[in-house]
Amino acid sequence: MNSAYVNQLEEWLRSEANPENAGPMSAYMRNLFPFLGLKNPERVILTRSFLLEYGMPADDELERVVRELWLLPEREFHYTAMQLLEKRLKQSEPEWIELLQWMITEKSWWDTVDLIAGKLVGGLFTRYPELIPVYTDMWIASDNLWLRRSAILFQLHYKDNTDQELLFEYIRRCEGEEEFFIRKAIGWALREYSKTNKEAVIRFVSETELSPLSVREALKWVKAKEAKA
Repeated sequence: MNSAYVNQLEEWLRSEANPENAGPMSAYMRNLFPFLGLKNPERVILTRSFLLEYGMPADDELERVVRELWLLPEREFHYTAMQLLEKRLKQSEPEWIELLQWMITEKSWWDTVDLIAGKLVGGLFTRYPELIPVYTDMWIASDNLWLRRSAILFQLHYKDNTDQELLFEYIRRCEGEEEFFIRKAIGWALREYSKTNKEAVIRFVSETELSPLSVREALKWVKAKEAKA
């Protein structure tokens, strides 16, 4: 049985469901998940209005609320769970990592994993850097592609605080992978880091056997800047 808070939130969002949008939204995600048909701006506004009415869940209830939302079938509830965690990110505790790891591996697809890795995990690791080697070393060696992707992407917004050697090490360990989502993550992570250290990325790409997809994505920003020069 779900908590009263989740029941209220579920009813709040379901009352605004749009079946006309739901089909195309599900199709865009390869029909992996059903949708209520709430587009992202609308869902965010609805959730904010709910929070004004009912408030955030208490600290000791947040994990339960997030897990209950994650187990509901429609994808909007998963996005809302992430929205709640994002609002509390500055007050996060180290124990969050177990919850985030569970979210990465349950009902996994790029639309949730990328925000969890780049925003929630990245923010948590900024607060508790001692967690980085404990978890990311395990993730990069995992059979779960979404954990490997998360190990590559968690520094996506770190800019000057990026651990360059760690990023490059994890990419080298995945350089021969044929999995699209890993190749894409490699290119994305390198492209973002190129905005901070262009020379290091160019050198790394030239010295590393990366897939054409990874190379193309990695150098996209560099080549765009050069074309404008």
